[in-house]
Amino acid sequence: MNLDDINKQLEKMLPKKRFKHSLNVANTSIKLSKIYNYDEEKAYLAGMIHDCAKYLNKEEVKYYVAKYKIELDDLEKNNLALSHSVIGCYIAKYEFKIEDEEIISAVKYHTTGKANMNLLEKILYIADLIEEDRSFPGVELLRKLIYGGSLDEALLISFNNTIKFVIDNEQLIHPRTIEARNYLMQQKSVLR
Repeated sequence: MNLDDINKQLEKMLPKKRFKHSLNVANTSIKLSKIYNYDEEKAYLAGMIHDCAKYLNKEEVKYYVAKYKIELDDLEKNNLALSHSVIGCYIAKYEFKIEDEEIISAVKYHTTGKANMNLLEKILYIADLIEEDRSFPGVELLRKLIYGGSLDEALLISFNNTIKFVIDNEQLIHPRTIEARNYLMQQKSVLR
């Protein structure tokens, strides 16, 4: 499936506001790719498709989970906010015919992050947070760090913010987010 076909399919799958968000994330991913020397086309595609499963209804979730034998962990089950990234990587691979494992992995981990993220995983994760329509306390600091070449520092702050937010809202923290944060902390202490 080519990019035009994927975009047409995404326009059917996503509300207009979410499609615009995907465009913003794709364009932010290109900007970050220029800064961090990554393949712009791959980053753009990952940005466009990252939320392809965000608006599935319960029946559609069941359909894709059964069709592709997707194993969701206990936190992802019945939680589309977490599971859409996992389900989305299968839609990317099998429905959009994307074979690039870096793109598929970036979609899979764009919500929680993970330990030892590759460059595309980092770019997509942070582009999703800082795209131009995002507005939350601290977003300008993240943008300043990221556009200034401090990607890992921005990621660490974003993981810390996510963990604090989840705690403040009395929700469960996904272990991958903790692992991602701890990995960056360990890397930071090694570099000191």
